[in-house]
Amino acid sequence: MEAGTQAQVAPPPRLRETYENEVLPALTGKFGYSTRMQAPRLQKITLNMGIGDAKQDDKVLEAATEQLATIAGQHPNVRRARKSIASFKIREGMPVGVSVTLRRARMWEFLDRLCSIAIPRIRDFRGLNPRSFDGRGNYSMGVREQLIFPEIDYDSIDQVRGLDVTITTSAATDEEAFELLLGLGMPFSEQGRPGAADLEAEAEEERRAEEARQRAEAEQAALEQLKEENPEAYEKPVREDEEGEEGEEGGEGGEGASEGESEAKESEE
Repeated sequence: MEAGTQAQVAPPPRLRETYENEVLPALTGKFGYSTRMQAPRLQKITLNMGIGDAKQDDKVLEAATEQLATIAGQHPNVRRARKSIASFKIREGMPVGVSVTLRRARMWEFLDRLCSIAIPRIRDFRGLNPRSFDGRGNYSMGVREQLIFPEIDYDSIDQVRGLDVTITTSAATDEEAFELLLGLGMPFSEQGRPGAADLEAEAEEERRAEEARQRAEAEQAALEQLKEENPEAYEKPVREDEEGEEGEEGGEGGEGASEGESEAKESEE
């Protein structure tokens, strides 16, 4: 390098600037963090691609490694079987997949390409599943075709392969991780978002209570209509008055006593 020349420094990733300037202040204000360091941030992104046919053809392993390296911009590692499984025809040490872990600038650049270019190319896309968090602030999604990445040439691939994308964050809860990824541009669907489960449960309970109330009112109205149409069938049976019966028996005894007294008077005369 000649004297006086300075090495050009690569500009920071665009998505990282968005996080520092927009997402971080929004998270701090929403969750009430005392310092900016408490706010969740991205730690790494892991890509995994399975290659079940590699045990029969070494070219499959080479093609999958090359494609994943093109997508991630980093050479992947080969994952090998830890134990033999006869039913799957797998022996210990056999290659079963390739994976790569992205950090720092490559991580931000990949997430930017994933959200702005790759995901919109998915056919019949209706939003990412917001229930795919693991309970510790990490999110996983599956990609059925590697063709959604523009770096992959359709004519040069040997077969269509899928891959798994796992985004690891420092968030303590799924709700915080969801707000982080949503602010970074992840297109989540409206249903099943973390934090909205309680509201959905309350709404469902209110709906069921309203349906039960409506059913009770309809049954009561039907019963009243039946009573009007056939009142005799719904009349209560009249019970005999026991006290009246006892009074009648006492009256009969009195009449017998009066007859006995008259007969005694006639015999005396």
